[in-house]
Amino acid sequence: MMIKSLVMLALAGTLGGCENMSSGQKGAVAGGALGTGIGLVAGGSFGQVVGAGLIGGAVGYVGGSALGK
Repeated sequence: MMIKSLVMLALAGTLGGCENMSSGQKGAVAGGALGTGIGLVAGGSFGQVVGAGLIGGAVGYVGGSALGK
């Protein structure tokens, strides 16, 4: 529960500093943070956590770009 709260707080802080970013960039930051957080909470190895962050960032960018248009 504590880790989940810290991940959500970090995500909120990251998104709060995204004033001049495009929708795709905001989605990439949010997706990367979410993917990394899920990988950490699931107890994955370092490679799995990094991979989850990269995949989350890519999906977030595509989704943010689509919403921005």
